Amino acid sequence: MALTLGALAYPSMLGVSTVSSSPDRVIANTQWGPLTESDRDFVVKVRAAGLWEYPVGQIGLQKGTTKGVIEASKHLVDGHAALDASCRKIAPMLNITLPNVASPQQEGFVNTLKSDSGKKFDTDFANILRMTHGSIFNTIAKIRSTTKNSLVRALADQANDTVLDHITVMEKTGLVDFDQTLFQQTTPPKLPSSDLTPPPPPAGQPEVVLTPPPNATSTPVNIDGLTGGNGGGSGGASPAPSPSPTVG
Repeated sequence: MALTLGALAYPSMLGVSTVSSSPDRVIANTQWGPLTESDRDFVVKVRAAGLWEYPVGQIGLQKGTTKGVIEASKHLVDGHAALDASCRKIAPMLNITLPNVASPQQEGFVNTLKSDSGKKFDTDFANILRMTHGSIFNTIAKIRSTTKNSLVRALADQANDTVLDHITVMEKTGLVDFDQTLFQQTTPPKLPSSDLTPPPPPAGQPEVVLTPPPNATSTPVNIDGLTGGNGGGSGGASPAPSPSPTVG
């Protein structure tokens, strides 16, 4: 079965303070099951997360001063390269447009860490990444438990394992201030939507690829043999873009 829509509307907001107006609304029927606004937004979120966390992992390999931070950096590069490959594999199958750059908020995290050095870099690295991964963890669980689309479900499985691993390695650095991090995770700043939105790629721009490290241990999702989920739903006009929240 082909998609019932031509091209799905690009999500306009991916922020911590915005929530989709109709997250459960089916925007396309596919051979892998119905695709909802939340499903579409989740695929974009995973892609956007890798577009800033992968380069932060590369920065950490150069600037980290402890074994824990160096190890966590390796996990970021390895895990997000594999997740990104999965996103780039399933997005065209579901006719989802992926960003090529992260949101301004996410790029702000990168700039902060670029300007840091020494112990401050290590501390900011561990706390920013523990906060962002913690923020998206619940979103992954919700998508995994509710999606009827088998491609999205497979991506959620991979994202769950990857994010839990990244939460764990950040905590193992011994640098996480849990009081501060959990407060920021549960009480995010209210930012304008323009800061929370990864822009759609210009027409014709080559797709950014996050290259796996030579010693990669993570692998993209295996979609061979996946079939549609249960339940139906109808397509319709391109949906009003308004996804559910995340900063990860």
